Amino acid sequence: MEKIVGILGGMGPLATADLFKKITLLTRAASDNEHLRVVIDSNAKIPDRTSAILSGGADPVPQMLSALRNLERCGADVILMPCNTAHHFLPRLQTETNVPFLNMIETTVARCKELFPGKTAGLWATSGTVKSGVYTDVLAREGVACVLPTEAEQAVMMDAIYRVKGGETLRDSAAFDGLAASMGVRGADYFILGCTELPIVYDMLHLKGNFIDPTAELARAAILYCGKELNA
Repeated sequence: MEKIVGILGGMGPLATADLFKKITLLTRAASDNEHLRVVIDSNAKIPDRTSAILSGGADPVPQMLSALRNLERCGADVILMPCNTAHHFLPRLQTETNVPFLNMIETTVARCKELFPGKTAGLWATSGTVKSGVYTDVLAREGVACVLPTEAEQAVMMDAIYRVKGGETLRDSAAFDGLAASMGVRGADYFILGCTELPIVYDMLHLKGNFIDPTAELARAAILYCGKELNA
């Protein structure tokens, strides 16, 4: 029996749509019927994860559990969560269900080692992701060197992330070009787009350089987990 993919989304809605699009594009299929069955709960009422981590904002887990229960009722065999920062809360969620989650962070770091062995990553992410250590802990464990943004560089990313969440289309790449250059001087050989809005920023601004897209890596992992072949 084919597995059903459940997407615990809404963090944000555009990032959720991006994951579904990438699952579709990256699945080798000759017709509609050869694609995966995907159930999506895009729960935009989930409180902001960075706020919860950094400043004691509302706990996102109750709303995340609400979405998880819907996915369980729909028969999901595996859960994907297209939000890097939300993986800080993954241990709490996994204890509440027998349905496995595919871990975006673990999948991405494995890809870093495969594509850029011995190279240094530059982490682009929300302040919550950086502070929580969800990436840096796994990168360190796997022996992948990492350059973190300065406070000013982090502010550039947070501004762009929340503008995209607010529906804005970004058009000027200068700030991100400068960010890549300055982190490159400090040793970054490639960059992890460690917030699910950042692959969208990447596409909007046609950024140049070496990047790892965790949304695409999660999509690939889900396709293979469900026994399908990759299109690319």
